[in-house]
Amino acid sequence: MGPLFVPDDEALPAVRDALPAVGAGIYLDTGSAGPLPAEAAAAMAEIAEWELRTGRAGPDRDDEVALRLDEARAAVAAVLTADVDEIAITSSGSEALALAVWAVDWQAGDRCGTTTVEHPGLLGPLAALRDRAGVEVVRVAAGPEIDEARLLAALDEALTVGARLVAISHVDGVLGRRLPVGEIAALAHARGALVLVDGSQAAGAIAVDAPALGADAYALSGRKWLLGPGGGGAVWVSRGWRGRSRLVSPGARSFARIAPPGTAEPWPDARRFDQPAPYLPTIVGFARSVGWLSMLVGLEWTHRRGVAQAGAMADRLAAIPGVMVLTPRERMATLVTLRIAGWTAEAALAELGARSFAIAATVAGLDAMRIGIAGFNGAAELERFADTVELLAGHSPATLPPRRTLTILGGDGG
Repeated sequence: MGPLFVPDDEALPAVRDALPAVGAGIYLDTGSAGPLPAEAAAAMAEIAEWELRTGRAGPDRDDEVALRLDEARAAVAAVLTADVDEIAITSSGSEALALAVWAVDWQAGDRCGTTTVEHPGLLGPLAALRDRAGVEVVRVAAGPEIDEARLLAALDEALTVGARLVAISHVDGVLGRRLPVGEIAALAHARGALVLVDGSQAAGAIAVDAPALGADAYALSGRKWLLGPGGGGAVWVSRGWRGRSRLVSPGARSFARIAPPGTAEPWPDARRFDQPAPYLPTIVGFARSVGWLSMLVGLEWTHRRGVAQAGAMADRLAAIPGVMVLTPRERMATLVTLRIAGWTAEAALAELGARSFAIAATVAGLDAMRIGIAGFNGAAELERFADTVELLAGHSPATLPPRRTLTILGGDGG
């Protein structure tokens, strides 16, 4: 059986009907923001209308917010294979990462290891950590030319005396590669360092068992593969991390709710990470989107279809003369990064959008395109995209045949 409790051959149309945005084009940019389920949009509109009519204060307001946060927490816990009391709901994946970064008891001269393919949502807090706390942030090379053995060796070399944290992606958003989190965690823990994983390109796309990965904290964005609205995120915090860490952030309001600066008070559970004044429609939409994906569609179906179709697309594209797939086939998830010879990424993406209505992204610094393939994508639209890539690869921008145009006559026949 497929999602929505119907046979597999009927599942895809049912899922696509529930995601109106997939009718606007070939939706291949879930890695930036996924299509919002109609059910989640309706729930958000309902709670926004309720707030408009009844206000956002009152004797029962705190209880209502706590209930909605718990709903989102439970939904995320199911995705991460974690306990509910280990999940905190944040305003974004970037906030989740920042909270975890600043939760370590940093001292000047400490060291943090990361890679060169991390998202700005992680690199920003690490830069602040370097500039404001005197922590040495070591970024090891992890580009297309770096294989797993060289990456592990470089991280091992970086984890010298004073290493307190390794902060990495589960699936990096540049190459779409699954990093060897388990092996990295073993290296880090052997040196006494904690491990923070950015799961924004993994949670909802591939199966995740955060505790089994060996990570100490796992952050995610709600608006990508979990199909939630903008403004939702979460972080899983292990009991071991909570027992070893304390708050040292210099005065930010969201951190002040965890513990007074400079104290060594451990956190009783991850709820202390929760954003202090959440926008209720966002929390409701986040919970409903994740719940819809988990319970009505089914994570197994989503993961299986997305990974299988992404692998098939990587093979299809790699077989086209003039196309270079940068994503390592043996370590890919659901993102595929590619180049087309003779084309800049921007020019190729513009032409693909105009000819096949493809919605994708470019990768800054690589002059490459990135597509994200989800369970809701259909085989026919993916083949149409690949056919258009093949057309571009067989031409230069100067020799590409002109697009077909449709003449629309006015009511007077002119």
